[in-house]
Amino acid sequence: MERFVIEESRNLSGTINVSGAKNAILPVMAACLLAPGKSVLRNVPSLIDLKTMAHLLRVIGARVDYEKGSMSIDSRDVCYGEAPYELVSKMRASIYVLGPLLARLKEARVSFPGGCAIGTRPVDLHLKAMEALGAKINIEHGYIHAVADKLVGADIYFDKSSVGATINALMAAVFAEGRTRMFNAAMEPEVDSTIDLLNKMGADITGKGSTTLIINGAENLFPVEMSMIPDRIEAGTFLVAGALSLNPITVANCEPEHLRSLLDKMQEAGCEFEIEGDRITVIPPARIKPVNLLTLPYPGFPTDLQAQFTVLMTLAEGVSFVEDTIFPDRYMHVAELNRLQANIRMERNIAAIKGVKELSGAEVMATDLRASAALVLAGMVAKGKTVVSRIYHIDRGYDRIEEKLNSIGARITREDA
Repeated sequence: MERFVIEESRNLSGTINVSGAKNAILPVMAACLLAPGKSVLRNVPSLIDLKTMAHLLRVIGARVDYEKGSMSIDSRDVCYGEAPYELVSKMRASIYVLGPLLARLKEARVSFPGGCAIGTRPVDLHLKAMEALGAKINIEHGYIHAVADKLVGADIYFDKSSVGATINALMAAVFAEGRTRMFNAAMEPEVDSTIDLLNKMGADITGKGSTTLIINGAENLFPVEMSMIPDRIEAGTFLVAGALSLNPITVANCEPEHLRSLLDKMQEAGCEFEIEGDRITVIPPARIKPVNLLTLPYPGFPTDLQAQFTVLMTLAEGVSFVEDTIFPDRYMHVAELNRLQANIRMERNIAAIKGVKELSGAEVMATDLRASAALVLAGMVAKGKTVVSRIYHIDRGYDRIEEKLNSIGARITREDA
């Protein structure tokens, strides 16, 4: 098992590049099951989660190849409609194969998903959407068993905004007979990316960028080539690193519009920005101001940047309050940040953060993907040496994060524990 050893490194400068978006690529990989033949995805980083999904697609019958940022998925021979526990338990996004398998094979058997331990994330909305389209759902021995001789268009109302359920329903509805309308659909860029791919394949989906989507069923889809959108969470992580730095840094190959909620909050904290095309230069504040934060569905502040922003607030001059409404239990990083001499107190699902003058290096343990990134940022500003163990979490969603940060002045060493 590997760990990071991090020396204080606030004297950052230069440009850091953002990779393709993990959370956009995962559903797109599943969507490729709908179009027999070889689809090619560009701007694909080398991540554990993407390798896990590739392995799952191979089990289902697809051929998946990866080379230098390009992934090809040949789904011509897809014939096996089961996603086994051994793979699905490793990553929640494996649930994305439910919709495509049901649409193409008329039957799917998918294990209940696993992934980061950040609280309850039920799949009820996924199952309700499949049932609305005409599927019969049975839960048996830890598996979701869905069967449908024919999917039929319907009106689907989501009780709450869900990226996963919206995307899964989209992938099932593209082959449903007639028209499907989705209400209170998620608007995240990852949803839009999936819509772009499906429409390029020959689907008929309108309403992108809104909470109402309309899908007219298609008979066939065709393989395509498409470049993946930049990872807004990786970009946001690097922007927070810039806010904690003593010098400006530039985050390149990002989409500034996808980061608007983060940029607004960072401006409240005292940061300034220079934006030019796909490049954002963050100018750190002389003093960090306290900011209250509430995570919300897009275009609100993303839950996946909550832990990183919390690190920024640990050094603010005053008290901040952070509430995560998406995953109310997503605070496992708090105890580890307090080991670094942060001053954070939990009141129900709200973190009260009293800024301190400095953090102090210590040994900490990563508990999930985004908490890992937060601990790396904290280690970079902490006095002395910080050791972050269980970094396999961070490799699930960040491509060579230590190399990227070291390229702008960080001092992070990966070593065997």
